[in-house]
Amino acid sequence: MGFGMALSQDLSAMERFSSLSPDQQRDLIEQTHRITSRAEMKAFVRRLGGDLTPQDLAP
Repeated sequence: MGFGMALSQDLSAMERFSSLSPDQQRDLIEQTHRITSRAEMKAFVRRLGGDLTPQDLAP
């Protein structure tokens, strides 16, 4: 599962991603390139929708 698809399934994560600066969004997308499974991507997006900072999300 790709980041965009996972993001579209979690409204709070999508809103959080949209509120980030372009540089933060780019950094976050770079982090997703190391994710290798659907479960890991879903967990990453779930964390994004929580109270963590983008730096806390690194897989």
